[in-house]
Amino acid sequence: MIITQGVTKNYGTSCVVDGVTLELPQGGVTSIIGPNGAGKSTLLSMVSRLMAMDKGSVTIGGLDVTRAKSDDLAKKLSILRQDNHMTARLTVYDLVSFGRYPHSKGRLNAGDKEHIDRAIRYLDLEPLSGRYLDELSGGQRQRAFVAMVLAQDTDYVLLDEPLNNLDMKHAMGMMKLMRQAADELGKTVVLVLHDINFASWYSDHIVAMKLGKVAAQGPVKDIIRPDVLNPIYEMDINVHEIGGQLISVYYG
Repeated sequence: MIITQGVTKNYGTSCVVDGVTLELPQGGVTSIIGPNGAGKSTLLSMVSRLMAMDKGSVTIGGLDVTRAKSDDLAKKLSILRQDNHMTARLTVYDLVSFGRYPHSKGRLNAGDKEHIDRAIRYLDLEPLSGRYLDELSGGQRQRAFVAMVLAQDTDYVLLDEPLNNLDMKHAMGMMKLMRQAADELGKTVVLVLHDINFASWYSDHIVAMKLGKVAAQGPVKDIIRPDVLNPIYEMDINVHEIGGQLISVYYG
């Protein structure tokens, strides 16, 4: 379980995340949704200790994020950042192998290589494993970074906008993979998503944020509703049940 207590982040006089207290369930898929500037990515960065919080506390599986040793945290939690830039010229295989560093310290063994190969295979990157990152499309690079996160093989997987640069086919494949990681591998997956229909279709739990605060949270059926979504996004959103799934329509 991920527990945040009063997590706060300020930039000057602007409060980006305002006293967020949450209990995210262990196991399954939790999606964090909300408009631009809601504080979604900032919250995820503080949960993963990529960014220091001004106030509050975070525990992950009982581990205090602010006090944990880096090695201990890296074996429990992996994260895909929204902005991934590599200055070094690396192949896909080199990048994915970085995911094993908390375990291997740079000395890959047979077990590490098995994790790397599995992650590359899951993301359909086998034909590209020897290619350099600067030779790939944006979507291919995004899949390579997700493969690196999966190769880390942590109980908790945090992904900040993992569908960036992905076409419909690969976006669907990515969400299916996250669902599979939760269902078959027992991972706790937390994603920041802009597409509320992907959140609705693949999530167990949804957290909706607005202006740095939690506006609503709960199972899909409690969040994907016009009376909840309309004030959060400040637009008219109709919800229809199709094939047992709640789908939002907001065009027009």
